[in-house]
Amino acid sequence: MEVWKKSMLLAEVVYDLTKNFPDNERFGLTSQIRRAVVSVPSNIAEGAARMSDKEFIRFLSIAMGSLSEVETQYHLALRFGFVERNKRIEKLIDSSRGLIIGTRNYLLKKAV
Repeated sequence: MEVWKKSMLLAEVVYDLTKNFPDNERFGLTSQIRRAVVSVPSNIAEGAARMSDKEFIRFLSIAMGSLSEVETQYHLALRFGFVERNKRIEKLIDSSRGLIIGTRNYLLKKAV
């Protein structure tokens, strides 16, 4: 699934980005953003493995929440000066969001 692939790529890029966060953030923002970004493809995969579209839609909603956390934490890292603006991450967040919404909308229309 393209939505899963895109979110996996986002996770790789975020992990790479956080290598440069300050050491004193290892248990703070670094840990938080990494947990959130791993949650995105994990919830997509778990939802896809469920036996109903209704459950898949629920897990896509959870993935969307995690993606919003990643976006917020990225903006905090910018504000704190841990990173410079990264257009690749911003594009991956936007495209992941679009794919999650598109997948959810497809499943919702299919249910009608």
